Amino acid sequence: MRPAPTPLPPDVTLLLEPLTLRGLTIPNRVWLAPMCQYSAVDGVPDDWHLVHLGARASGGFGLVLTEATAVVPEGRISPQDTGLWNDEQQDAWARIVAFVQARGARIGVQLAHAGRKASTYRPWAEQRGTVAPADGGWATQGPSADAFPGYAAPSAMTLDEIAKVPGQFADAARRAHDAGFDVVEVHAAHGYLLHQFLSPLSNRRDDEYGGALENRSRLLVEVVDAVRRAWPEDKPVLVRVSATDWREDGLTVDEVTQVAKELAAHGVDLVDVSSGGNGPADIPVGPGYQVPAARAVRDGSGLPVSAVGLITSPVQAEQTLRDGAADAVMLGREALRDPMWPLRAAHELGAVDDLRWQPQYERAPF
Repeated sequence: MRPAPTPLPPDVTLLLEPLTLRGLTIPNRVWLAPMCQYSAVDGVPDDWHLVHLGARASGGFGLVLTEATAVVPEGRISPQDTGLWNDEQQDAWARIVAFVQARGARIGVQLAHAGRKASTYRPWAEQRGTVAPADGGWATQGPSADAFPGYAAPSAMTLDEIAKVPGQFADAARRAHDAGFDVVEVHAAHGYLLHQFLSPLSNRRDDEYGGALENRSRLLVEVVDAVRRAWPEDKPVLVRVSATDWREDGLTVDEVTQVAKELAAHGVDLVDVSSGGNGPADIPVGPGYQVPAARAVRDGSGLPVSAVGLITSPVQAEQTLRDGAADAVMLGREALRDPMWPLRAAHELGAVDDLRWQPQYERAPF
């Protein structure tokens, strides 16, 4: 549960304060959001992933999260996604993990299954939509046989198929530990499998996995329980959620807050609050547009949360934390534009001495 906030003097930069979750202390509260790179072969991360993640670790990010990393081959968003279901992938991740940790950062893996949004072309491909099996794709599955707009229709999962999912996440979590990761994050957002079960937009089931919120959240809780059992007690488990589908007939912030409160009782240490991704919606995108949802989940669940979504300036990020809306901020596109954003933030907030510099860069501060 979230500890009571400690009053801080005005000259303390909360953004650069450490955050401890279980036995892990993360050196600051500027974290790299998971961002798909669509650049792996057979699920194996390579030098691109080393440079992408390693550069942000060198730039001062406290926690670096991998892209959505599939727990089974058919769980990949695209055929070029990373995975963590075999030894070759585990060994490749171990090299990246060691490099990031040597820079003084912590690193987490986002474990994922794309469900009905799997087997798609990567963004810069000439085609759009679902990759056919004849072209290297595969048949997809979901809670129901409803297609995501523009994609092939999935098959509705049987109870036996659903029962395998928690074990698949747990096996990947064991591999993550063996590879040296500090954190695992269960991906239950952006219209992927666990979000598909949570949301009435995609879950039309009439059994114990459909209907009432308790049933729609059942698979997520079962996955979290399996991961928590497989993952060391002193290492934190995070869950990424879409707090709202931005539709009256979709998942709501109140429902996700109830789910987060339940997850707290099942060993989750922080909720990574995002939104959308499970169907067409009018989303009022603007600076910090998801921060109110993060605040609601934080206040209602008692868990620490991270906020993400057009958080771009150091002052804005610092104010988000000081307002009590979040315990950490995630940067996505801003981190792509500026891999050294935390170092710049330390300079702009007058707290250069509070953040680590790589010795190779110490002679050229901002």
